[in-house]
Amino acid sequence: MKKRYIAVLLASLSLTGINCKKYLDINTDPNNPLSVSEALVLAPVEVTLSTNIVGGFSGTTSAYWMQYLSLNQPSPNVETYRLLPADVDNTWSFYTYPNALYNLNNMITQAEAAGHMGYAAIGKALTAYTLAVTSDVWGDIPYSQAFQIKTNLKPTYDSQESIFTTVQGLLDSAIYYTNQAPGAIEPGGDDYIFGGDMDKWRKFIYFLKARYALRLTKAPGHTATAQADIALAALTNAFAGNEDNALVPYPGTPSAENPWYENTLPGAGGVVLGESFVNTLKTKSDPRLPIFATENNVGEYVGRPAGIDAVPDPSDFSSVNTFYGGYLPDDPDNSAGAAASVYLATYAEQLFMEAEATFYKSGAAAADPIYRAAIAAHMDLLGVAAGDRDAYIAARPALTDATALEQIINEKYIANFLNLEAYNDWRRTGFPVLTPAVNAYQNSPIPTRWPYSQTAVLTNPQPQQTAKTTDKVWWDQ
Repeated sequence: MKKRYIAVLLASLSLTGINCKKYLDINTDPNNPLSVSEALVLAPVEVTLSTNIVGGFSGTTSAYWMQYLSLNQPSPNVETYRLLPADVDNTWSFYTYPNALYNLNNMITQAEAAGHMGYAAIGKALTAYTLAVTSDVWGDIPYSQAFQIKTNLKPTYDSQESIFTTVQGLLDSAIYYTNQAPGAIEPGGDDYIFGGDMDKWRKFIYFLKARYALRLTKAPGHTATAQADIALAALTNAFAGNEDNALVPYPGTPSAENPWYENTLPGAGGVVLGESFVNTLKTKSDPRLPIFATENNVGEYVGRPAGIDAVPDPSDFSSVNTFYGGYLPDDPDNSAGAAASVYLATYAEQLFMEAEATFYKSGAAAADPIYRAAIAAHMDLLGVAAGDRDAYIAARPALTDATALEQIINEKYIANFLNLEAYNDWRRTGFPVLTPAVNAYQNSPIPTRWPYSQTAVLTNPQPQQTAKTTDKVWWDQ
């Protein structure tokens, strides 16, 4: 996919310092009110989502808990499940609400009033995406009253069940807008994900409908087969191949690097690959291992066991290679990792969703060829040689009714490297089977949710805020 370079990334990143208590946004100067074009809203929001949420604290926390990554620091830390209300403050109070949801709400209102159909569609799709990401880790969250800033500074929390109903409604509305005649002003270069291509946005929106339908396979009042019906119907209109993948490209210039590059710099504190993930690839003789991982200081692929005491030299372990944005200490250039893209959704993930849904509806034999196509799609994305790809797929055991879900989710876990969906799948299905980190904070198991933000607790007390990190969210019952 041709990269659409992020020309205003520095300006976009300036949003991350917004003070949530004043709810300042790029649309409103409290002293000199003025209207800002949707183009100046969309670009920073997309960068916020990619850099500060998907590749930010949400992404790194998920990556530690799912043992993709390991943090070579003394316990307790986030890898060993020490997650306090203050730790999640920035994600809640800066990036999610003022920078993303509030600005998207304003952009949608303005776009609908002006008849700018593309901006309305993208705004609703990204709102749905952000709401799902937010509710996945916190459960009940403010939304229906969240933007009544002049009249209600203490919004009540909507139930997670209602949030996911809202998500599907927003996606349906977004599809409607993608099917309308373009307005006088429509997105183009300011849309880093698809460059204003509404056909690709429509496919992505259907992809999201399927993703969030499958999220509810074990939610109260829902069944796996009913959610599979919804997902399979949506997927008929979703991605056709890797050329449709939803991603945000990065130019790799200073202050405009891939966030995983920033996350793996030496100053990040010794971020390396996790032993569980590396050993999974080694056990399967997976040809993707050298694409995911670097060799350690003695030329071997070695992951760090979760939670062990810090070692003096992090290069004893493998680190993230450049395809996903890793920093290479011995590479004086490092342009490849800095300029890597962040993937929001891929054709491979879509095929794994289709395989899972097909299994629920039609059994393991029907799901098997789709499962294998999903593996192939991911290997093709990474550029694995065809012979290596085919040999790996041929070595996978046939799906059976007893093993299908585990096999599908385990392979999806590999293909969704550093993706937030791995954490959601693990909670929803129990796969992959992970051994909790040693030296776990207060002997905690792997957390099943986040604590609410300290700012939220202090400024807007709600009953839901008593939830512990070992409590399950609604869809994980």
